[in-house]
Amino acid sequence: METPAQLPQSLQTVAVPIFANHTNAYRIDTDFTQAVIRQLTARTTWHIVNHLDPSANATLHGAITSFKVVPLTYDNTTGRSSSFLVTITASITLTARNHKILYRNTSYRFREQYEETQNLASFIQEDSAAERRLAHDFATSAVSDILESF
Repeated sequence: METPAQLPQSLQTVAVPIFANHTNAYRIDTDFTQAVIRQLTARTTWHIVNHLDPSANATLHGAITSFKVVPLTYDNTTGRSSSFLVTITASITLTARNHKILYRNTSYRFREQYEETQNLASFIQEDSAAERRLAHDFATSAVSDILESF
Protein backbone atom coordinates (compact mmCIF):
# COMPACT_ATOMS: atom_id res chain seq x y z
CA MET A 1 0.00 0.00 0.00
CA GLU A 2 2.59 2.52 -1.06
CA THR A 3 2.15 5.70 -3.03
CA PRO A 4 3.35 5.06 -6.60
CA ALA A 5 6.76 6.61 -7.24
CA GLN A 6 5.58 9.30 -9.66
CA LEU A 7 2.73 10.54 -7.49
CA PRO A 8 3.74 13.35 -5.14
CA GLN A 9 5.00 11.99 -1.84
CA SER A 10 3.01 14.77 -0.16
CA LEU A 11 -0.20 13.10 -1.30
CA GLN A 12 -1.80 12.09 1.98
CA THR A 13 -5.43 13.18 1.82
CA VAL A 14 -7.60 12.69 -1.27
CA ALA A 15 -11.12 14.05 -1.56
CA VAL A 16 -13.57 11.98 -3.60
CA PRO A 17 -16.85 13.86 -4.04
CA ILE A 18 -19.80 11.96 -5.45
CA PHE A 19 -19.43 11.22 -9.14
CA ALA A 20 -21.71 12.99 -11.58
CA ASN A 21 -24.27 10.77 -13.29
CA HIS A 22 -25.07 11.64 -16.91
CA THR A 23 -27.03 8.43 -17.46
CA ASN A 24 -30.48 7.13 -16.62
CA ALA A 25 -29.02 4.42 -14.36
CA TYR A 26 -30.40 4.80 -10.86
CA ARG A 27 -27.85 5.32 -8.03
CA ILE A 28 -24.87 4.53 -10.24
CA ASP A 29 -23.18 7.74 -9.06
CA THR A 30 -23.40 6.86 -5.37
CA ASP A 31 -22.55 3.17 -5.76
CA PHE A 32 -19.57 3.78 -8.03
CA THR A 33 -18.18 6.60 -5.87
CA GLN A 34 -18.40 4.44 -2.75
CA ALA A 35 -16.73 1.53 -4.53
CA VAL A 36 -13.85 3.76 -5.70
CA ILE A 37 -13.44 5.08 -2.14
CA ARG A 38 -13.29 1.50 -0.80
CA GLN A 39 -10.65 0.57 -3.40
CA LEU A 40 -8.52 3.64 -2.67
CA THR A 41 -8.77 2.98 1.07
CA ALA A 42 -7.76 -0.66 0.64
CA ARG A 43 -4.93 -0.07 -1.83
CA THR A 44 -3.27 3.14 -0.64
CA THR A 45 -2.17 4.75 2.61
CA TRP A 46 -4.05 7.92 1.73
CA HIS A 47 -6.72 9.35 3.97
CA ILE A 48 -9.85 9.44 1.80
CA VAL A 49 -12.69 11.90 2.41
CA ASN A 50 -16.02 11.49 0.61
CA HIS A 51 -16.67 15.15 -0.09
CA LEU A 52 -14.95 18.24 -1.42
CA ASP A 53 -12.29 19.25 1.07
CA PRO A 54 -10.12 22.31 0.38
CA SER A 55 -7.45 20.97 2.74
CA ALA A 56 -7.06 17.71 0.76
CA ASN A 57 -3.82 17.28 -1.18
CA ALA A 58 -5.79 16.14 -4.24
CA THR A 59 -9.35 15.62 -5.46
CA LEU A 60 -10.62 12.77 -7.59
CA HIS A 61 -13.54 13.91 -9.75
CA GLY A 62 -15.56 11.39 -11.69
CA ALA A 63 -18.54 11.41 -14.02
CA ILE A 64 -20.37 8.41 -15.42
CA THR A 65 -21.14 9.48 -18.99
CA SER A 66 -22.52 6.28 -20.51
CA PHE A 67 -23.98 3.01 -19.25
CA LYS A 68 -24.92 0.28 -21.73
CA VAL A 69 -26.03 -3.31 -21.35
CA VAL A 70 -26.03 -5.42 -24.52
CA PRO A 71 -27.09 -9.07 -24.68
CA LEU A 72 -24.38 -11.33 -26.12
CA THR A 73 -25.84 -14.82 -26.03
CA TYR A 74 -29.28 -16.34 -25.65
CA ASP A 75 -30.47 -19.52 -24.05
CA ASN A 76 -32.43 -21.41 -26.73
CA THR A 77 -34.43 -23.29 -24.10
CA THR A 78 -35.75 -20.26 -22.22
CA GLY A 79 -35.42 -17.64 -24.96
CA ARG A 80 -33.72 -15.33 -22.47
CA SER A 81 -30.36 -13.66 -22.66
CA SER A 82 -27.71 -15.66 -20.86
CA SER A 83 -24.72 -13.30 -21.08
CA PHE A 84 -24.38 -9.56 -21.36
CA LEU A 85 -21.69 -7.04 -22.13
CA VAL A 86 -21.77 -4.06 -19.78
CA THR A 87 -19.93 -0.98 -21.02
CA ILE A 88 -19.47 2.07 -18.81
CA THR A 89 -17.78 5.24 -19.98
CA ALA A 90 -16.55 7.68 -17.37
CA SER A 91 -14.44 10.76 -17.00
CA ILE A 92 -11.91 10.53 -14.15
CA THR A 93 -9.52 13.28 -13.08
CA LEU A 94 -7.15 13.40 -10.11
CA THR A 95 -6.09 16.99 -9.49
CA ALA A 96 -3.58 18.26 -6.92
CA ARG A 97 -4.48 21.17 -4.66
CA ASN A 98 -2.28 23.43 -6.84
CA HIS A 99 -4.53 22.44 -9.84
CA LYS A 100 -1.87 20.24 -11.43
CA ILE A 101 -3.47 17.26 -13.19
CA LEU A 102 -2.04 14.07 -11.72
CA TYR A 103 -4.23 11.71 -13.75
CA ARG A 104 -6.90 12.29 -16.36
CA ASN A 105 -8.91 10.02 -18.60
CA THR A 106 -11.95 11.73 -20.07
CA SER A 107 -13.12 8.60 -21.86
CA TYR A 108 -12.31 5.80 -19.44
CA ARG A 109 -14.06 2.63 -20.65
CA PHE A 110 -14.92 -0.31 -18.48
CA ARG A 111 -16.23 -3.42 -20.25
CA GLU A 112 -17.12 -6.66 -18.61
CA GLN A 113 -19.13 -9.69 -19.60
CA TYR A 114 -21.62 -11.02 -17.07
CA GLU A 115 -23.39 -14.36 -17.12
CA GLU A 116 -26.96 -14.18 -15.85
CA THR A 117 -30.19 -16.10 -16.21
CA GLN A 118 -32.44 -13.08 -16.43
CA ASN A 119 -32.47 -9.68 -18.08
CA LEU A 120 -29.33 -8.01 -16.71
CA ALA A 121 -30.52 -4.47 -17.43
CA SER A 122 -33.47 -4.82 -15.06
CA PHE A 123 -31.51 -7.14 -12.76
CA ILE A 124 -28.87 -4.46 -12.07
CA GLN A 125 -31.48 -1.78 -11.44
CA GLU A 126 -33.54 -4.02 -9.15
CA ASP A 127 -30.83 -5.95 -7.33
CA SER A 128 -28.40 -4.01 -5.19
CA ALA A 129 -26.03 -7.00 -4.95
CA ALA A 130 -25.58 -7.05 -8.73
CA GLU A 131 -25.11 -3.29 -8.75
CA ARG A 132 -22.49 -3.52 -6.00
CA ARG A 133 -20.65 -6.24 -7.97
CA LEU A 134 -20.60 -4.04 -11.07
CA ALA A 135 -19.45 -1.02 -9.02
CA HIS A 136 -16.72 -3.11 -7.36
CA ASP A 137 -15.45 -4.39 -10.71
CA PHE A 138 -15.45 -0.85 -12.16
CA ALA A 139 -13.66 0.59 -9.11
CA THR A 140 -11.01 -2.14 -9.09
CA SER A 141 -10.25 -1.47 -12.72
CA ALA A 142 -10.32 2.34 -12.45
CA VAL A 143 -8.15 2.53 -9.33
CA SER A 144 -5.64 0.11 -10.88
CA ASP A 145 -5.48 2.34 -13.93
CA ILE A 146 -4.90 5.43 -11.77
CA LEU A 147 -2.22 3.82 -9.59
CA GLU A 148 -0.43 1.86 -12.29
CA SER A 149 -0.34 4.57 -14.92
CA PHE A 150 2.63 6.14 -13.20
